[in-house]
Amino acid sequence: MLYQLYETQRSLMEPFAELAQAAAKAFNNPLSPLAHLPQAQRMAAGYALLHRLGKDYEKPEFGVRTVAVDGLDVAIHERVELDKPFCELRRFKRFSDDPATLTKLKTQPVVLIVAPLSGHYATLLRDTVRTMLKDHKVYITDWKNARTVPLSEGEFHLDDYVNYVQEFIRHLQKEYGNCHVMSVCQPTVPVLAAVSLMASRGETTPLSMTMMGGPIDARRSPTAVNNLAMTKSHSWFENNVIFRVPSNFPGAGRRVYPGFLQHAGFVAMNPDHHAKSHYDYFEHLLKGDDTSAEAHRQFYDEYNAVLDMDAHYYLETIKTVFQDFSLVQGTWDVKNAAGEIERVRPQDIQTTALLSVEGELDDISGSGQTEAAHGLCVGVPVHRKRHYEAKGAGHYGIFSGLRWRELVYPLVRDFVRDHNTPLKAGRGRSARSAA
Repeated sequence: MLYQLYETQRSLMEPFAELAQAAAKAFNNPLSPLAHLPQAQRMAAGYALLHRLGKDYEKPEFGVRTVAVDGLDVAIHERVELDKPFCELRRFKRFSDDPATLTKLKTQPVVLIVAPLSGHYATLLRDTVRTMLKDHKVYITDWKNARTVPLSEGEFHLDDYVNYVQEFIRHLQKEYGNCHVMSVCQPTVPVLAAVSLMASRGETTPLSMTMMGGPIDARRSPTAVNNLAMTKSHSWFENNVIFRVPSNFPGAGRRVYPGFLQHAGFVAMNPDHHAKSHYDYFEHLLKGDDTSAEAHRQFYDEYNAVLDMDAHYYLETIKTVFQDFSLVQGTWDVKNAAGEIERVRPQDIQTTALLSVEGELDDISGSGQTEAAHGLCVGVPVHRKRHYEAKGAGHYGIFSGLRWRELVYPLVRDFVRDHNTPLKAGRGRSARSAA
């Protein structure tokens, strides 16, 4: 019922938000008589703010059209490589008329970026993608809004997430021979599981794993996000945050954790910050500071665009990652695509290099949570492991913004380059089991 009430409220607000936008333009247009009233600028700013507070935020575009490679603009064509019921594997293909640049592009490493399925769209990693494209062939998991997936497509479980990642890795291995994997925040856990299972079966595993700001071991330096998941029971989450999609969406009837509830949680973590940000936006409009106002719009166009998550996936993630700590306890069993149950054993990984990255000021994944991957991947040689803490960086700063581009990315780029050659090692379940 809550979801239906929210949709009713949103539908009622929509025309008022559109009227506010029209009023803002009328008070701001020099050809309009309203623009010459004494308080016109203030009225325009107020209506513009009202519009943004009341409008509906759709999924943004990645919008990466070109990137600079050695001082030359390289065109980017975005396309869907694989289309799964709950996710698209999206490729950013690079084009150049310069023969030397084209030759360089063809020889660069292939990186699969696994975006988080935790409220926001994969476009939150736009800066990550744009930066990585300078030196890599880039693919990304673009998760679908569960409310757009018909019930006929079935349920989506945490096991399905793990199986999707493996399928995407195999696809890139078939295309290029092998690839590197980068996971940001939430997917560090299912990505580590996916690679572990591939290693246990004796499959070829990615050349490297880069894990950034994720809850590998959520017991370490727990944050407010961790504490909520740890202190509330599984039944509490099921009874209080799970609702059915209303009839006006393709996924009508699907049980989901709605995006609007997730957004409310995001805002509740720093309400004063967001209130100040909106007031600053109003002030920027009054002063005619278009650059700052546009920066505000771009940030909140992304921040306010949220998606629904299938209830099975969400509840299983809460239980597996934040309550049972199944990965670090060595008790996580995953059902593969064939319906077989397999135990996740990170210690079986031998040939995949490991880089972990944390932000010094991360208030979502606390200090040491991502670094814990090193203690699990004991089969990876020490000289093929590295941990980095980005000083002054919060959660988003390790994959977006100035600190990402100037501190973290050079490290990631060099790590991928240095481990772009396959490492030979003994393979097979029996050899590892006997070790």
